[in-house]
Amino acid sequence: MPTSPASVPAISLLDLAAQHAPIQAELDAALQAVLREAAFIQGPAVGEFARELSQFLGQADVIPCGNGTDALQLALMSLRLPAGSEVIVPAFTYVATMEAVAILGLRPVCADVLPDTFGLDPAAVAAALTPRTGAIIAVHLFGQCADLHALSAVARQHGIALIEDNAQAIGATYRLADHETVFAGTVGEVGTTSFFPSKNLGALGDGGALFTRDAARATFLRQLANHGQTRKYYHEHIGLNSRLDTLQAAVLRVKLRHLPTWITARQQVAAFYDAALSGLAGLQVPVRDPRSTHVFHQYTLTVARRDELQQHLREQGIPSVVYYPVPTHLQPAYQYLGYRAGQFPVAEALCRTVLSLPIHPTLTSAQLAYVGEAVGYFCRRGV
Repeated sequence: MPTSPASVPAISLLDLAAQHAPIQAELDAALQAVLREAAFIQGPAVGEFARELSQFLGQADVIPCGNGTDALQLALMSLRLPAGSEVIVPAFTYVATMEAVAILGLRPVCADVLPDTFGLDPAAVAAALTPRTGAIIAVHLFGQCADLHALSAVARQHGIALIEDNAQAIGATYRLADHETVFAGTVGEVGTTSFFPSKNLGALGDGGALFTRDAARATFLRQLANHGQTRKYYHEHIGLNSRLDTLQAAVLRVKLRHLPTWITARQQVAAFYDAALSGLAGLQVPVRDPRSTHVFHQYTLTVARRDELQQHLREQGIPSVVYYPVPTHLQPAYQYLGYRAGQFPVAEALCRTVLSLPIHPTLTSAQLAYVGEAVGYFCRRGV
């Protein structure tokens, strides 16, 4: 490595302190306003955030809730599927997608993903359908949309619901077959998101939301997220206690105003990596679906010698992470489903080859150059 690690400021996977610094006064004012009002549950900021996020997403109804996993569970509850119904999920995703299905007494059915964009493979979904299939959960992994055109067509053809797990792609857009451009999370019956602090739009703790263009479903989801009630002590449905608290909503209102700028910064980081890393032997930079924008929650390579590259980067003081080392169908908790190694070869291969590099809005050009130099050195020298 020609450049010394000591000559480059320390690199982190995510630097929230640096990201918050320019907006600290806005955050402080928002939090102080909530403290003065002392309306910590369902305070004014919750409704204001929901309205502002709805406007951002092209007027889809927004239903805030406690976290992204609750959002998935609430989305499934709103479908009123019979016990034991099957829900198709990706074999390559975070476990929450599968967990929300299983905890409701539904049966997760895994389907393989595409090797380039990592989204659900529509052909694999079609092959997994049975008369018991009630829904498909498409995960917009790492910041770009799954194949919404094909997955929506499969869902419509078979009369089943499409849920969009949009925890990693808020702000991404997708061009439909009729050339209409829509926001990720607003195409299926329900979209879900997480405001976990590391997300592109992150709170200072847990938080989540659901999106829908169906007004009746929006009303039902609001009831489900609040003990199944519309007014206090009158419970029309069996629901959850899953509310976005007012302090988090106030923070998210501030951050939403800056989200477009942060997305642009992430895209610029990705463009730098692309230029530095494209064409390197044994490495594939993220492939873009031309119908989707990419908001780069993660910048994820596929690398034949992944573990060796990760060790090399560690030695150079560069953090990296593997999302995800074990496919959903091989997780110990889901062995009851009867899946075996080899059934979803693309997902299993990705678990052995993906590696995510640091990507956040405050990375400097010197830090990016150092990461690019380190990866290039590894690939060219065959370290």
